[in-house]
Amino acid sequence: MKTSRFAALTSSLLLAAGAALFGAGQAAAATADFGYVALGDSYSSGVGAGNYDSGSGDCKRTTRAYPALWAAAHAPQTFSFAACSGARTGDVLSGQLSPLNSGTDLVSITIGGNDAGFSDVMTTCVLQSESTCVNRVNQAKAYVDSTLPGQLDQVYDAIHGRAPGAHVVVLGYPRFYKLNGTCVTGLTEGERSAINGAADYLNAAIAKRAANHGFTFASVAGAFTGHEICSGDAWLHSVNWLNIGESYHPTAAGQSGGYLPAFTNAA
Repeated sequence: MKTSRFAALTSSLLLAAGAALFGAGQAAAATADFGYVALGDSYSSGVGAGNYDSGSGDCKRTTRAYPALWAAAHAPQTFSFAACSGARTGDVLSGQLSPLNSGTDLVSITIGGNDAGFSDVMTTCVLQSESTCVNRVNQAKAYVDSTLPGQLDQVYDAIHGRAPGAHVVVLGYPRFYKLNGTCVTGLTEGERSAINGAADYLNAAIAKRAANHGFTFASVAGAFTGHEICSGDAWLHSVNWLNIGESYHPTAAGQSGGYLPAFTNAA
């Protein structure tokens, strides 16, 4: 069974305390400092979950997002929440890496969806024909093949360079639609299938780059199964013309029931 870095540190602290208590000699050195840094885009900042921290501005970070929920449950010595709505790989490189250092023990990140044009794909599919939607999806997949791997490599190299001892968990994205579900209007089944396929395609590319860097990839697709749009119990917002920014993002239940368990199991 895989033991997480956080669990291993906790065990070492307990052993050290026990050895000191019972006079078993000098315990192995252990530190109470455990640093966690949360990087990434809106799926990590918590867009869609509500209750945003006004101090985070357009980044829309919230205590309902999985990084804050994990930190509240595990009380790391330091917690830096740098994830930001709309972030691309270049934004992580230019604006999110400063909290990382040689003392960082754990890093989480979702990134790549905005680089691949997720928002434009969804807008195209909602507003235009099925054939136009499928063509736009295929353009995004071509980008995932040709350009995204190099962009992910730059981010992952930078994380490792700044925090060489950190356990890095790269989380994926959910499938958005339950096919043949409860929806009777909106996108066609062909469009929904194409979008789901694109999510799987993106996740596979991200997982491969993460593995090549020795990072852990945590899929959320299984956790969201049965909770997609058109499922009748969705953990994702459908298109919302009154609050377009929250469309196709996890609800608070999606963060706590989908992303948090996936991250906890991998951390």
